[in-house]
Formats: sequence, C-alpha cells, structure tokens
Amino acid sequence: MRFLFVHQNFPGQYLHIVRYLVDREHDVAFLSEPNANHMANVRKISYVSPRASDARIHEHAREFELAIRRAEAAATAGRQIKALGFQPDIIIGHHGWGELLNMPDVFPGVPILGYFEFFYNLVGQDVGFEPEFPMDESRRPMVRTKNGVNLMALSLPDAWGQSPTQWQLGTYPEWAHSKITLLPEGVDLTACSPAPPRASRRMTLPNGVQLGARDKLVTFVARNLEPYRGFHILLRALPALQAARPDVHVSFVGFELQGYGAMPEDGSTWREFLMREMEGRLDMSRVHFLGQVPYDTHIALLRRSDAHVYFSYPFVASWSLREAMATGCVIVGSDTAPVSEFITHEQTGLLTPFLEPGKLADSILRVLEEPKLAERLRHNARAWAEANLDRDAYLKAYAGLIERMTGQSVEPRSTPAKAKTRAAKR
Repeated sequence: MRFLFVHQNFPGQYLHIVRYLVDREHDVAFLSEPNANHMANVRKISYVSPRASDARIHEHAREFELAIRRAEAAATAGRQIKALGFQPDIIIGHHGWGELLNMPDVFPGVPILGYFEFFYNLVGQDVGFEPEFPMDESRRPMVRTKNGVNLMALSLPDAWGQSPTQWQLGTYPEWAHSKITLLPEGVDLTACSPAPPRASRRMTLPNGVQLGARDKLVTFVARNLEPYRGFHILLRALPALQAARPDVHVSFVGFELQGYGAMPEDGSTWREFLMREMEGRLDMSRVHFLGQVPYDTHIALLRRSDAHVYFSYPFVASWSLREAMATGCVIVGSDTAPVSEFITHEQTGLLTPFLEPGKLADSILRVLEEPKLAERLRHNARAWAEANLDRDAYLKAYAGLIERMTGQSVEPRSTPAKAKTRAAKR
C-alpha cells in the first residue's frame, strides 16, 4: 500500500506506526514543514512554512487564517508528488493545523484518517478551570473559533477520525462520535520498564548532583513548565514537603517556553514568575531544574523516582503519564480528566485535588512513608500498562482501522525474516 502522512512537525506522533508500516514494506511518504528529522525508507517532502497574513485580521480569526494557509501549502506539495506519480491509498494526519483540509481536492476519493485530539468548550474543560488565571469574557469567542478546523475536518468527504482517550473523544459533540474511533495509544513496554531488582539507587542527576541510596526523589515531567500541567501546584507544595522530609530531592524536566495557555503578563517564564513567589521558602540545593533531557535520562529518572507527580487541567493526556505507568512509577496525579482515566485512586496511583498544594504534599509524603502502599501502586501501575498500553497491541489496532478504511491488508508482503532484516539494517 501507499501511505501519505501529513504533520507539520515530522514525524509527530506517527513515528511508531510509520516504522510499523515500513517494516512491512509499504510505500510511505510524509508531508511536513522543514525540519532536520529523518527516517529510513520514508520519503519526506517539505512544504513551505506559511506565514500569517499582513492584512488586518480579527485576532480571533488569526489562528484559523494560518490553518487555511497551511492547508494551501500542504495541498500544493501534494499536487507536486501527485504529478510525480504518487497516488496514496490512504492519507493519515493530524487535524490540529489544517493541513488535511484541502487534501480531498488533491486526491479525491482517497480515505483520510485524521487525528482528533481535542474539541474546545467553554465549560467543563481547561477554559476557566483555575480561578487564579481567569479568562476575560471578551476572549470567549476566540475559544469557539479555535474549533473552526475541527468542524471543517468533520465534514470532509471520505474521512474518518481517531482519538486517544475516551475523555478526549467525549469533548467532541455527540453527533461527531460516530465518525471517530477510540484508539488508545501505547508505549514500548520494554524501553519503559521498571528498574531491575536490586538496582543501585545511587544516581548522578544531569546537573551533577549525587543522590545517595537513601535519598528520596520526586519527579515531574512536562513539555513546558506551566500551570496547565500543575507546575505551580508542585512548587507550592515543596515547602511542606521539604520541612517534613530533609532527604527529599525534586527534579523538574521540561522547557520554559510558552506551551498551553498564556505566559505571565510581565513577560517572564512561569519558572521565573513562581520562583519570585517562592523566594526564601525553598532549599534550592534539593530542587533541580534539568530542562529537556535525553530520552534515556528521562527513563532513568522515572526508574529512580520514589514519587512521580502528574497533574493536568482537563485537557490532553501527556505521553509522559503513559511512560510513568509503564515504568512502574508511584504516581500522584490530579483528580481531573483525563488523568482519572489512567489512575484509579489507591489502585494504580493516588489522586489529589488539583488546586490544593497542601493535599499534594500530604499525598507525596504518604507514599514516601508507606512502603507497602508504594510497592502495591508500582506493581498495579505496571500491570495496568501491560494490559492497556502495549504498543504492539496499539499498532495492530491501528492497522486494523486502516484495513477497514481501505479494504486492503497491512500484513507483510514478504517473509517475516526479510522484514526483520530490513528493521535491523536501520
């Protein structure tokens, strides 16, 4: 089969399914904005990154206008590869940036499998979730316009959708559910595995700090250190945590860039803004901002973790939550959706109210001081991951969805030995 993937940041969340298809000797092309990433046996085609118009456009429509320009640029690149003889059997991509909107014009009749990640609503989700950061009423129309691409994508001909969690699927209007398949995402259960029995607890952090065998490590991971992922809540929990346990170190992994939501009004990063609030209240020799770390280091930190904090507004679930469960972390999560879709209180982790730093500190202290509870939560988190987050099962389900849409088999056209040889060469 011939596959055309479309995502503005190659390979996006399609790394594993693309490898799966290449291993089965399918013909894969990938449309993306220019970047330095590459994959063996994948034809990467870059389209010109669109720029926002210089015309006076209402601020609520600027994001939509950029999506329309990206759709135009992606379609132009699509016509170029079509002229060179590439005719896909299926197009797979993310609807978030608009790239798929014009593909039916370029490849009429070709089925489109689009990733539906999140439908914005004014009530019950991230908007207005935290009273500390209210949204001005004048910006409510902008939230509605953020669904422009979502709504157009749902009306595309020959199109179907996928969504990774039940809660994220549920953010979409009920009338759209029949057009979207729930396809839970998996992780590599071998790479993301618990530390071997009797593994040394001594560790050197990326900043050079030495952890002794008896030191406790609380871990936090997010793409960006920001309120959407509860960065401020954990910081505010630290004074009580440090006062109770002088052996506790806390590591923060993540960029300090703008991610979800706005940055502080004074132009600083959230770390700078919140550290001014916490000035004089923390023993900074036990607080470690590690920035972005290599993947192997990320997994090593999870394996060494004594308590892993994962908080989120009612929003998109992070890959790091899945990885932490697979690694057998003792997870202290926020009692919010979709976190509670993964964590069952006192079974696969502890849930605590998002807005209460004191209760977060209490929950962390509880797992540090109750080793039997911690061991049970570790075991159950890994068991849940094995039952629900197996990447191989995820890829087989993905392949099944493709087969239903195309009427063609995804299974190898060569012997398994040959496919394994191709994979080994990469």
